[in-house]
Order: sequence, then C-alpha cells, then structure tokens
Amino acid sequence: MDTRLAVRARGITRYFGDVVALDGIDLDLARGQIHGLAGPNGAGKTTLLGLLLGLAVADSGELEILGTPVGRALAAPDGVAGFVDGPGLYPSLTARQNLAALAALRGDGPATSAIADALAEVGLTDVADDRLRGFSLGMRQRLGLAAALLAAPRLLVLDEPSNGLDPAGKKHVHGVLTRLAAEGTSVVLSSHRMDDLEALCSEVTILAGGRVVFSGPLGKLAAENRELDYRILTSDPRAAHRLAAAADGVRVVEEAVEWRGAEALVVRALTPALDALVSGLVRDGIAVRELAPVVSPLEAAFVALTEQQETAR
Repeated sequence: MDTRLAVRARGITRYFGDVVALDGIDLDLARGQIHGLAGPNGAGKTTLLGLLLGLAVADSGELEILGTPVGRALAAPDGVAGFVDGPGLYPSLTARQNLAALAALRGDGPATSAIADALAEVGLTDVADDRLRGFSLGMRQRLGLAAALLAAPRLLVLDEPSNGLDPAGKKHVHGVLTRLAAEGTSVVLSSHRMDDLEALCSEVTILAGGRVVFSGPLGKLAAENRELDYRILTSDPRAAHRLAAAADGVRVVEEAVEWRGAEALVVRALTPALDALVSGLVRDGIAVRELAPVVSPLEAAFVALTEQQETAR
C-alpha cells in the first residue's frame, strides 16, 4: 500500500457481458490533487468512477483507495463521497430536506449545522427551503456537491460537476474544489469540458476503449512534440505574416483572420519555434496583443490520442 496515493489501480478489468468496459487499467492518483478524467462516450469513465464510489467491483485487478485495498463487496469505501450520472436527489423535498434525508441514510442524523454549512459552501442558502423540482440542472449539480461535502470526504468523486452551471456558478464550484484540494482532499472529476479540466486539474487521465492512453501532468501533453495552431493578434498583421512565413519551424495556416474586430494570424508550430517567432516579432517592434492556441493542448491531445486508439482497434 502506498499511503501517498488516494487511488492506486493495477490491472483493473471490468466486463459487462461480452463488452470490456475497462481493460487492464493502471492508475495512480496523488492525494490532495484534482485529477481529471476525460474520454469519448463509452471510454469507461463512468465505470471507473463507479468502482471508486463502491457502486461496482472489478472483475480482476487490484484497487486501493486511501491506502486500503477494496474488497469484493458493493460498498462505498470509507472517506469517499460523490456522484456519477448525476446526484441522486428527491424532487419533492426541499434542498435542506434532501441533505437531511441523505445524512439520515448514512446514519449521520439530521446534522442541522453541517447541512447549513454545506448549502452555504455551494451557494444555495437562499433556496435552501425551495423544493428541488423547481431547481435548474446547475442548481441540482451544486446540491449534489453539497450532499457529497456533508460526508467530509477525503476522496471526492464527481461526474460532470459543471454540467448546467452558468459562468458564475461554475466559478463558485471551481473555487470550492480548489479550496478542498488545498486543504488535502483528493478530487477526481470526469468532464467533457476540456476548459474545466485545464482550469482545475494538476493531472489528467485520458481513456479510450477502456484503456489509459495518457495519464500525467497537463504540461506533459504540450511537451510531447505536438504541433498546435496558435492565433496571434499583433499591432502590424502584415509584418507579422512576413516574419512568420520566413520563420523556421513555423507554418502559416491562415492569414488576415477576423478576430474580435481585428486582423489575426494563425500559425502552426512546436513551442520552441513559436517562442522564437514571438521574440522576433518583439525585436522588430511588433506588439503581440494576444497569443493563444486555437484548440487547447488538452483538447488537441484528446483528439489525437483517442483517434489513435480507435485506429488501433
């Protein structure tokens, strides 16, 4: 057992009839970090989250959660809370009554003060006594997070926690998760939103076809010799185009692109070549007003890795 890890999986396999949902998964999730889980539909994300929450057991392999080996019984491991496929809540009850009912099911009693604290944590104090049937999808997601927090988990497992959230709600939830990680809680979250994973996660695991095709720090994805397309907005688009066209390792993909009312340039390059181009622009007195990947490194890696896995099958 490695007590530095929140989750340690070796050779985890899970079948549904003839379908292999997880195929020899090896995974290490560090404590006190937010770890992202990405993959196309059917990649095995939901199955893996279910194993972590004790909703299913592996057919083979070894799984340790918070330093304790997971047995063959269906039961939530100690110190683990969260939801998969959306939080299980009661539409006819209020937000406060939902949390009281869930606490009672766990044998925790009404825990009035803890319920109030959990509702405040996710920004639902003002609607605590409103019935759930009137809640939006984003509000239900936040209430599901509050229910998980009520258990004071050391490992928090969340499936699409930003689903249905408006920008303010998403910022609030991101803040909660970041604070929890800073205080030592391990967080595993699955999302189709690459921007959410990039904003929150120290590391990410990408699944495809039930297998891990990448697991590690986000920075490693950008460093693995992948050319990306970058949008460059400068003070002199024509001069910037001339320099980019002549630069080693840089290919102009599009010129004179309309972007936010100005003329931008799109180039394709590895990071070192892009750095050299930016230095050249500045040296020639051309101001770089905006530089950003057209598609994020995580999204580009996601597409490339999952396509490679599908091709190999």
